[in-house]
Amino acid sequence: MRNVAIMGNGPTDVLPDLSRYTDFVDYWIGADRGALTLIENDVALDLAIGDFDSVSSFEIEKIKRKAFQFEQYPIEKDKTDVEIALDEAMKQKPDTIYFFGVTGGRMDHTLINIQLLHQVISKKARGIVIDKHNEVELTNPGHYTIEQDSAYETISFIPFTPVVKGLTLTDFYYPLKKATITMGSTLSISNKLISNNGTFSYDEGIVLVVKSRD
Repeated sequence: MRNVAIMGNGPTDVLPDLSRYTDFVDYWIGADRGALTLIENDVALDLAIGDFDSVSSFEIEKIKRKAFQFEQYPIEKDKTDVEIALDEAMKQKPDTIYFFGVTGGRMDHTLINIQLLHQVISKKARGIVIDKHNEVELTNPGHYTIEQDSAYETISFIPFTPVVKGLTLTDFYYPLKKATITMGSTLSISNKLISNNGTFSYDEGIVLVVKSRD
């Protein structure tokens, strides 16, 4: 299993405890100011990439010294720094990509960063957006096991397509069996596991799984 992590330049006050992930992430990418965030958290910086318009010239020199690889792009470009970082992450042929520092700031950035997960699952990898309060993963139809996590106990299943068919939740407080849910429905919001693990499955559509805490 090869795991890659991308650190964006979102607000650092909503970052999770990165020590939970350093043992099993093999390759860390800092996008723009995210590179500095990794350095400040004593995380090895394999690749620093982006236009670096949110850091000072002094900070850029610090990033260059600490990064194993440094790539600077022009400010005017067709992709965000996080998407450019994702392109590089996919070259690592990862099983899972973790996204940190991509929520909590501008809503347009948060929404498009979540939509970037669609690129990940289209390449048969897992993509997970993580902050202090949420773990977000996009899924395709199939059968999944989900484990109890005291850090993110509330679990919601949000339609990412107009219709999701056949949603079944087992070992949840609010079970479902072959339910059809539509975009905008709150039927599958704010659930909890009633055992150490449970399962969910569905037949059609795309579901965003959001594990949260207050």
